[in-house]
Amino acid sequence: MTWMFGDDARRHKGLPRLFAALLKESIPFGEVYTTEALDGAAIWNPPGTFPLGWRTNTKMGFLMARLIRARIAVCAQGLLFFDRHHPAEPHWYLQMLGTDPQLQGKGIGSSLIRPILDRCDREGARAYLEASKEENVPFYARFGFFITEEMKVPRGPTVWAMWRDPH
Repeated sequence: MTWMFGDDARRHKGLPRLFAALLKESIPFGEVYTTEALDGAAIWNPPGTFPLGWRTNTKMGFLMARLIRARIAVCAQGLLFFDRHHPAEPHWYLQMLGTDPQLQGKGIGSSLIRPILDRCDREGARAYLEASKEENVPFYARFGFFITEEMKVPRGPTVWAMWRDPH
């Protein structure tokens, strides 16, 4: 998220609003997971629900423009890049996984993604994500994800597209 906001102060101020809007759009799918203490969350899009559609993208675009201001052109280019590289095959999409940084490494992230991965295995469904930090790639690999592409976002970071076949 740092590349989108440009600096830590703007990111810390804007992320709660961005996440609140993202949750509002994602909760109707019924696949948002969190812990009781709200120290982590996973937002999953079921097959056929991502991309979110022009109406939601427009609404989110206006919010993003208010939050990131001058960086909107950079971010729009990056988000379009992600749309062009998103797999067409039906899959569960892990749109977001986050854990309170002070609690990382304690199994919270694992517990938040496990329900959908178990469901994928039962139903024979695939899963997809983009890892935004190289150090997170081994975490996802433990669950059967593998890198399909290392992508350099225009004027942005490198991300790792990862795919998981059912087990």
